[in-house]
Amino acid sequence: MPTARAVVRWRCAVSVVFFVNGVILASWVPHIPAVKQHLRIGDGALGLVLLSMAAGAVCALNVAGRLVTRFGSRAMTTVAAIGLCLALPLPVVSPSVALVALSLLVLGACNGTLDVSMNAQAVAVEQRYGRPIMSSMHGIFSVGGLVGAGCAGFVMWLGVSSIAHVTATMVIALLVVAAALSALISDRPGQSNRTAAPAPARARSSRPLARLGLLAFAALLAEGAMADWSAVYLHDVLRRSSALAAAGFAACSMMMAVGRFGGDRAVGRFGAATVLRASGAVAAAGLGLALLVGTPVTAVAGCGMVGLGIANAIPILFSRAGNLPGFDPGVALAAVATVGYVGFLAGPPAIGLVAHVTTLRIALALVVACCALIAACAGVAAADPSLAHRPETTAGRTTPSREPMARMRGCVNESAYLP
Repeated sequence: MPTARAVVRWRCAVSVVFFVNGVILASWVPHIPAVKQHLRIGDGALGLVLLSMAAGAVCALNVAGRLVTRFGSRAMTTVAAIGLCLALPLPVVSPSVALVALSLLVLGACNGTLDVSMNAQAVAVEQRYGRPIMSSMHGIFSVGGLVGAGCAGFVMWLGVSSIAHVTATMVIALLVVAAALSALISDRPGQSNRTAAPAPARARSSRPLARLGLLAFAALLAEGAMADWSAVYLHDVLRRSSALAAAGFAACSMMMAVGRFGGDRAVGRFGAATVLRASGAVAAAGLGLALLVGTPVTAVAGCGMVGLGIANAIPILFSRAGNLPGFDPGVALAAVATVGYVGFLAGPPAIGLVAHVTTLRIALALVVACCALIAACAGVAAADPSLAHRPETTAGRTTPSREPMARMRGCVNESAYLP
């Protein structure tokens, strides 16, 4: 039986990993223009080079699930976090297009592996913690992205070279990660499958896993669309300035961070399925109304509503996948994440294709449809086997627990995650 201090230590350690992941990714992005200039390539070639990072992440996801099953999420989080830090300077210092593409392939593979392993760690901590914490973990990742981008912009304003910045970031990140890794949950390989169902049951249980993947696809398609098309919609369709056009994605990002830090409390009080259903409805209604009205104010507000609505979708879906009976958490998380990444990558080009045939306003209706799909199919997030998601019942009514530590004895598969 873990102590309260041990559980808090585990949560802090995993939070640090999520934060560093956000910092590392955001520290690379501001240097893309400098890399493009150094390589003397055009936008088309740059797009192909950048695609190698996404390809590395997608290819690594399913492999990461099997590695987490074999070696444990703590070991794989350690390897992937250190690898991600060490890979940060590679695309900046690479002298050729081929080496930059290879470096981004490695960076993406490390990120994909870390995505699965650190979320598996978060699921284990959530089971031990006694209440939902996954949304706040992803909120911390968002904060890490803001800190990484802010620091990168500041040092670039000071005139610090790209190589010096990424090297310093790598060293600091390695020191921070090294301090946190020893406090991760020690999960012994093979034990997380003790409760796995026999083969026929596993085959039947693949349906909820497929549904979770479908919703992850829809959520990340919406997120990718906001990142790539919100500014274009405000600038080209509504004829606003570039500065105002940037406000759409800024509103989406800000509301996403706000939603994630409030998501755990909402899930603990109302349940994962209810929160997911309301979130999808808010996103669909907000963006749908913005597209119908067609004014800059409603467009920015609609982007913010999408950010608020999809903020907790991936944390809820990942948490549910990590608790699916009959599946190892690493394998289930990898499967859902892979389908979600496909949505993130394929969504923006699909919207561009529809916009080319029709209009961008009609194309963005695909995002409305995806958010509505999340609301309609939110029931797949119900029936969570972890007591961390089951409100306590008192006097005929449902209330959230005020003593999360008292419920740890009922957590699923507890022995698999104890040191």
